Amino acid sequence: MDLPTIADVRAAAGRIAGLARCTPVLRDEALDALVGAALWFKCENLQRIGAFKFRGAGNAVMALTPAEAAHGVLTHSSGNHGAALGLAARL
Repeated sequence: MDLPTIADVRAAAGRIAGLARCTPVLRDEALDALVGAALWFKCENLQRIGAFKFRGAGNAVMALTPAEAAHGVLTHSSGNHGAALGLAARL
C-alpha cells in the first residue's frame, strides 16, 4: 500500500467536510510547566461518536461509488470503528 499524498489528504478532507466536526487543539499551561515543554491536545473526544475514527470511516463511506454504496458497508468491531462506520453509513 502506498503512502497517501497531499492530494489524497486534500481529497479526503473534501469528502468529510460537513460530516466531521472541526475539533479544537488546546494547551494547558500547568502541564506545559510540569513537563517543561509545550503540549498540544487535539480534542477528538469532541468528534462525532467521541473518537477520531469517524474521520476515517466517513472518508471510506464517502469514497464509495454509488454501485459500491448500494451493497452497504460492513465491519467487525464493537468499538469506536463500528460506531463510526454505522454513523457514517446513516449520514
